[in-house]
Amino acid sequence: MRLGRMAAVAAGLGVAAAAAWAAREIPLALGGVPQGERVGRSPRYREGSFHNPPGPVHPPAPGGRGEVVRELLFGGGLRRPSKPIPVVSKPAGPAAEGLAVTWYGHASTLVEIEGRRVLFDPVWSKRCSPSQSVGPRRLHPVPVPLADLPRVDVIVISHDHYDHLDLHTIKALARDQDAPFVVPLGVGAHLAKWGVAASRVIELDWGESAQVAGLDLVATAAHHFSGRGLASNPTLWGSWVVAGSDRRVFYSGDSGYFDGYAEIGRDHGPFDLTLIQIGAYSPYWPDIHMTPEEGVATHVDVRGGLMVPVHWATFVLALHDWAEPVERLLTEAGDREIRVAVPRPGERIDVDDAPKPDLWWRKII
Repeated sequence: MRLGRMAAVAAGLGVAAAAAWAAREIPLALGGVPQGERVGRSPRYREGSFHNPPGPVHPPAPGGRGEVVRELLFGGGLRRPSKPIPVVSKPAGPAAEGLAVTWYGHASTLVEIEGRRVLFDPVWSKRCSPSQSVGPRRLHPVPVPLADLPRVDVIVISHDHYDHLDLHTIKALARDQDAPFVVPLGVGAHLAKWGVAASRVIELDWGESAQVAGLDLVATAAHHFSGRGLASNPTLWGSWVVAGSDRRVFYSGDSGYFDGYAEIGRDHGPFDLTLIQIGAYSPYWPDIHMTPEEGVATHVDVRGGLMVPVHWATFVLALHDWAEPVERLLTEAGDREIRVAVPRPGERIDVDDAPKPDLWWRKII
């Protein structure tokens, strides 16, 4: 009896401690409130929020939230692999003088371009959530500890959703690295709340650019949304162009397919490398995430060379099978004769000598 009471007390204390931690963690993770004249002056900002570019709107499938919940609870999809996802854990060498890319999972990607390193949307936490106690959990471990990343020259954020902007990762990078953060308008408020010095934050509207470490970074349009709490679209979202003297990279961020990609290709392409979102799509939200086929169309629109898919295989954020995005991608890319590389998490790819996909995911479905 005594041991039982002690166990009950210990369990109660553990629950209380977890609740206390969540009470501190969640408000901080929600981030800051965007302010300043630049937000209000943006052509994208009106009536208290940011808005998507004009274009056709695709109606969602009938059924709505109730149908999504039923499918999540009772659907028979393979949303997790049957075996561990293989990761590559290799220490980084010198940055490539040409062009190379390492995909760490989901959208977290390190690009080496002309001797510089650009880190996109780093998320190293075990969950993409305001709390590390609940929310979507990783399907695979991070390939390398955050402390083992090489020195990066710039950290680029596409938007403020939890699977792209992570409190714990940002705080660690602010402490251990000295690179500036280049972000869409309003996202700097979150970084300020988390202790990042204002001198290290560069906020851009679509069409604006900044030069960092000899690279030109341009904020370009995307069809998505933002918010970490109840507020609707308080910060801007976007895609990104990174241009060196000779090499160019396009990162889609999160987006539905829209005709703005052809404009980006005309104004900033062609690109040696594209990083394109292919996962977490659904007919219930067709305007905010692309299907794999639309991802290939985006690659074509922006005039890409090698396509590396991102935003799949790390977090379960939709109803489709976990490996469905890459299978559909390869079918569409094959039909359109598009060069594709599909690295394992942590695997480094030389863009000029990229291997053909070896179908590694089929061994663990």
